[in-house]
Amino acid sequence: MQSQISRIYSRTQWKDFLFSKIRTNCRSISHAGVFKSRNLFEQNSAAASRHCVSQNTFSPRCNYCSLQSSQCKHPRYLMRIPEFLATSLNNHSTSTARHISTYDDVYNKSLNSPEEFWGEAADQLEWFKRWDKVLDDTLQPMTKWFVGGEMNICHNAVDRHVNAGYGGQVAVIHDSPVSASVNKLTYKDLQDQVSRFARVLVNNGIKKGDIVLIYMPMVPQAVVAMLAAARVGAIHSLVFGGFASKELSVRINHCMPKVIVSANVGVEPTRTVNYKELLDAAIGMSDHKPKSCVIYNRPGYPEAELIKDRDVCWEDSMSSAEPHDCVPVGAMDPLYILYTSGTTGMPKAPVRPSGGYAVVLNWTMKNIYDMSPGEIWWAASDLGWVVGHSYICYAPLLYRNTTVIYEGKPVGTPDPGAFFRVLQDHNVAAMFTAPTALRAIRKEDFESNHAQRYFFPSFRYLFVAGEICDHETLHWCRDTFRVPVIDHWWQTETGWPITATCLGLGEEATPRDQSIGKPVPGWDVRVLDSESGQEAKKEELGNIAVKLPLPPGAFSSLWQHDEKFIKTYFEKFPGFYDTMDAGTFHEDGFVSINARVDDVINVAGHRIAASAVEEAMFNQGDIVECATIGIKDSLKGHVPVGLCVLRSGVSKPDDEIVKEVIKCVRDSIGPVAAFKSAVIVSKLPRTRSGKISRQTVAAMANGENFKIPPTTEDPTAYDEVKGALQKAGIIP
Repeated sequence: MQSQISRIYSRTQWKDFLFSKIRTNCRSISHAGVFKSRNLFEQNSAAASRHCVSQNTFSPRCNYCSLQSSQCKHPRYLMRIPEFLATSLNNHSTSTARHISTYDDVYNKSLNSPEEFWGEAADQLEWFKRWDKVLDDTLQPMTKWFVGGEMNICHNAVDRHVNAGYGGQVAVIHDSPVSASVNKLTYKDLQDQVSRFARVLVNNGIKKGDIVLIYMPMVPQAVVAMLAAARVGAIHSLVFGGFASKELSVRINHCMPKVIVSANVGVEPTRTVNYKELLDAAIGMSDHKPKSCVIYNRPGYPEAELIKDRDVCWEDSMSSAEPHDCVPVGAMDPLYILYTSGTTGMPKAPVRPSGGYAVVLNWTMKNIYDMSPGEIWWAASDLGWVVGHSYICYAPLLYRNTTVIYEGKPVGTPDPGAFFRVLQDHNVAAMFTAPTALRAIRKEDFESNHAQRYFFPSFRYLFVAGEICDHETLHWCRDTFRVPVIDHWWQTETGWPITATCLGLGEEATPRDQSIGKPVPGWDVRVLDSESGQEAKKEELGNIAVKLPLPPGAFSSLWQHDEKFIKTYFEKFPGFYDTMDAGTFHEDGFVSINARVDDVINVAGHRIAASAVEEAMFNQGDIVECATIGIKDSLKGHVPVGLCVLRSGVSKPDDEIVKEVIKCVRDSIGPVAAFKSAVIVSKLPRTRSGKISRQTVAAMANGENFKIPPTTEDPTAYDEVKGALQKAGIIP
């Protein structure tokens, strides 16, 4: 062990690495305040380093699997903090730990005294006018938070920090391997650009309550446009840049923007995408026509052709624009409209109120993600999805973190080491991504050879969400990224996590496998029986619902469709928000998501969750991605069929792999699953946000009418799946 460490780490690197690891693990045993001070650590680092190298361990048990160190296969530096160090620091940390709120205390207060709880959180931000009432729940589910209050989320995310003397801190890092560039904006730079672009919007007729549609690639100017719209009280609707003209036109017609902000091109690994041509075509298809379009020309690429009397140039407009101040905005006034990614082809348009959203996002960065102001945060997502809105743009800026905007892919820009390079180059403290991205890396670099080229001692946590993270990927990530991997769960409609491991509230960074954490303060999560609507017993599968009122930051309605809002989400279980996800509540308080409610397969009267079958399929060992769909059966109603994607380099015959997969499922679940068929494919039909479109695939396989979701990453995957099922004789 000692020779291995000396080959990999210099003395300085080892000290930095040890500091990061002990700091992380120390929080899990209620010493949360101790390693806030680097000086305190420096006093103990030499002894800690000697102990860890000479003893070859941190403690008798692993921080992840809790096995004795002699039985554990995890790296030794992932063991718990040395007992001698915890003991020596105990006296110093006792006074700090005594004042740290525990998860149980905070969660109970959030449900029993929500007005007091969220009022205290709101006091952390600056308000133009203090609220008259924290909570007005007289018209459920149309709950109102911070009634009468006025604030501006842009002021709190940008100007507040500049005014406090942090204008020189880097606010945004734009890392773009596809354009071979890295650019940084300080908070002062951001304030300058946002305030002047706010003036550009006003000069083009935008006023409070108007809609600005943003259709841009992953560039800082997209964040500037979002913040500028918020600065003047306008509502922004950022449309995912991967949409073609038809889907863009649907959204233009629906939200009827006065101004559209776009760019000349987007850059992909192997091509450029002409955004301006797509926009022109979309407007041509739309009944609604915007008053004007502001077009940003990316340097180094052909400039867009501007249409007279409609289009204006971003650069020219900004050059003469004077700064515009933040305007007061009502707490319940809409901040944005965000169309859901959708796996059914019918996107909805949740509306996000401004005030409560700012309050909860600011609260989450410390209490859920355990970040400190000034640290570097990276949400490896797209601005077009809710993760991008909440955790690329608003939350990190509200909490004065540096946010990374990554314009690249997990693989292919240029290789599977891309994520690890970003972690190293920018000293990222915590990262948020979807399991899909991690599976792509694992598929191409199963032995983690690319990861070993990089050193990222500042990195403490890897958070995953967006879909269920299978245990194979979870454990691979723990070993490869060398940090705790935290799965949590939320939705476009909620805007922030419903369940999580709240690291800032003293929760251990090693929650039970296959759970999505515990209910986050503010969310009264229940599991209901789908037939009776009564609470299901612990460990029983049911519909996950949230008892009203929903906390601040959740959607307030669907855009111009209150009736659909109520019918879709609140009619099935009166007094509850229906998440439409199925899962279980465990005896220890953790929650597991098993599938979307529609992905539960009814096999001869037994409800089999797709995720349970997929977890068993992963046990075969060669599978990197998989999905389960229900095929109609005259005897059993439906039977599950597996779709499997293999990791690179597998030479075993497909027939042999299928037999092993079937055996794994039968060994894990039993004959009740009636799992007798699986096929090998090279890709799965999924949306660009990473969700597998199981319902649509099942409809196709069963000969029913279906529509390929417009957000599908690769529509040819449907043909491949259909062909594989036909070749195997599963469907005609």
